[in-house]
Amino acid sequence: MDAELHESVEEAASDIASMEIRGAATIADAAAEALAAQAEDSTADDPAAFRAEMRAAARRLRETRPTAVSLPNALRYVLRGMDGETVPDLRESVVESAREFRRELDQAQENLGRIGANRLRDGDTVMTHCHSTDALSCVEAALDQGKEIEAIVKETRPRKQGHITAKQLREWDVPVTLVVDNAARRYLDETDHVLVGADSIAADGSVINKIGTSGLAVNARERGVPIMVAAQTLKLHPDTMTGHTVEIEMRDEREVLTEDEELEIDGETDGESFAIENPAFDVTPPRYVDAIVTERGQFPPESIVTLMRELFGDQQGGEPWEE
Repeated sequence: MDAELHESVEEAASDIASMEIRGAATIADAAAEALAAQAEDSTADDPAAFRAEMRAAARRLRETRPTAVSLPNALRYVLRGMDGETVPDLRESVVESAREFRRELDQAQENLGRIGANRLRDGDTVMTHCHSTDALSCVEAALDQGKEIEAIVKETRPRKQGHITAKQLREWDVPVTLVVDNAARRYLDETDHVLVGADSIAADGSVINKIGTSGLAVNARERGVPIMVAAQTLKLHPDTMTGHTVEIEMRDEREVLTEDEELEIDGETDGESFAIENPAFDVTPPRYVDAIVTERGQFPPESIVTLMRELFGDQQGGEPWEE
């Protein structure tokens, strides 16, 4: 019989899948909180049933977003902290593991922001893509240091996450210029740094981020504008050697079309058929990235594999949510 999942798990899974909860760190935090809620309210009457219930909750959360590695990394952290011979002991260990993970998550972004801010100079203009709390933490820390920063923000279609970035920056009194995605190359001549986040980083230093990042990086390199990727170590993908082996999430085609457009969603217009694809992410090869900034320091992409070995070692065995 399937384990009964707590409403917090179902709500978190639904919100993550629909992007009501977005951003790798926010997703990870929500997943850890949902696992803690599952543990606290579990009615399991023996340790085996409790463990099965927690694995089922983790599987439900894991299936929502296949590309963002922060989600499985959060689940691994919490479930690998599950320990004890009785249900109360197991419950306490999961809740404490989730609490510890969330504490570290908060501190990691603060440390990352401080390190990333050191790469930004007073008077710099940054160009952003999508919405990344890690990238924004670098700008916020630079502002706290008394630096004046301006921003050119790409809209980032089809969901226009750049609008969220622009709103946050304006709340910090940062002068913002919002541009459509296709205008990025034009404004690179006015840009000192391209600053983006990441959803996953492969061992070779490839960066998997919102679709459009790779094209921006290629253009920036051609224009001589340095590309800084802000990503907590939570984004490191220890099971993937190259970015091209990471599963890229394909989102609903309805995100591409608006209700007032003439195109029919079934692919039929004037008797001609067409396909709609909506990949959420792309892969930026390491040669286009100048630095990956984490809470443990800044690294050239080719050094990421060394950092992964220090953090994760040689991982053995299956995933903690597997039967």
